Amino acid sequence: MALDIRSQLTHKETNKRIRILWLSEDDMVEAGVLDAGKAVDVMEEVVGLLEDGDAIMGGPDHDQHGMMLYFPKHSDIPGFPLNNAADRRFIAMPAYIGGRFHLAGCKWYGSNGRNRQHGLPRSILMMMLNDVETGAPLAYMSANLLSSIRTGAMPGLAAKLLARKDSRVLALIGAGPIGKSSVMAILSKIRTIEEIKIKGSTPDSATALEACDFIKTNFPWVKKVSVAATLEEAIRGSDIVTEAVSCKEGEWPEYKADWIKPGATIISTSTFNMDYESILPFRKVVDNIGMYENYADEDKEGYDSEGRRKHTGCMGEDFIYMVRDGLMRRDDISELGQIVRGKRKARESDDQIILVSIEGMPVEDVAWGYECYKNAKENLIGHPLKLWDAPMNF
Repeated sequence: MALDIRSQLTHKETNKRIRILWLSEDDMVEAGVLDAGKAVDVMEEVVGLLEDGDAIMGGPDHDQHGMMLYFPKHSDIPGFPLNNAADRRFIAMPAYIGGRFHLAGCKWYGSNGRNRQHGLPRSILMMMLNDVETGAPLAYMSANLLSSIRTGAMPGLAAKLLARKDSRVLALIGAGPIGKSSVMAILSKIRTIEEIKIKGSTPDSATALEACDFIKTNFPWVKKVSVAATLEEAIRGSDIVTEAVSCKEGEWPEYKADWIKPGATIISTSTFNMDYESILPFRKVVDNIGMYENYADEDKEGYDSEGRRKHTGCMGEDFIYMVRDGLMRRDDISELGQIVRGKRKARESDDQIILVSIEGMPVEDVAWGYECYKNAKENLIGHPLKLWDAPMNF
């Protein structure tokens, strides 16, 4: 029999009322979540603090992307959730970021490829911010737009730091929400872009055509916007290439060195495949080298039947395997934070080709979430939720 102890509950002595600020998606828009240029500036702060050591994430080395909850492919338990759809998983992404932010937070990410059949986005994300001293919750917010904008802001930062100042042609590989947010961020900092080439899943991809209309509507100064028929067509002649492709395991877009223009900056946020030997002459930059070392430790990617290292689809992880296979030194990989803090040069010559790996980190979510939360509080946006007037105990 369940105990009824409600009458025994007492209020712990405190005068600290707890109110959480709830921010819906509409509230987040009003609070400035779509300000891509500001998001780039905040990401620059984040990678600098990460380089200073004034930020930590989960895992024993404090640099993991997140804690994954994967479902099995089979189970004897009736109704047990199965890995029977693309990207079916949950991820908890906790982090602390210091500096002016000085707070902790966690993005909670649920995903199922079948969601679209029910009129839902594939991934549904929420963000919690907490006082780092007391653990008290500060805000709970819708995070789909937050996550998209902070993800696109990192290619914007990479382009700001590393692209040639006279860049004219931008290639967008993958035309979904992250591709659009990447364009928003890049164009917020590089106003010399005159042409954008979009590579979708097919030459007549509805998503690519929609991205064309999005760019023409929002960035009228871009003189030419087109859909490329092939990956090669998109890359050739482009000064900046930003990639955000969603594809099946092993079907990663394959890049060829002779397609890449001298001086180009190639930014990958998702999937990338290139012959290891071809990568060697190019400058290599990542957002967080430790994160890719964790990926490599977890994946333990082996070799094919001819003794060649298999590819992972992740640019930064491939860099780590190149180090472990003796093709280059760990010090040959630069981090964005080192460049922001002046410990490494940005672009070393106009002809230098630079490969940049961006995988996303929860410190970015916490920082951009804080920025939106701060704007919301200052402008009375959102709705208070009561946690307690005084905590109860028994």
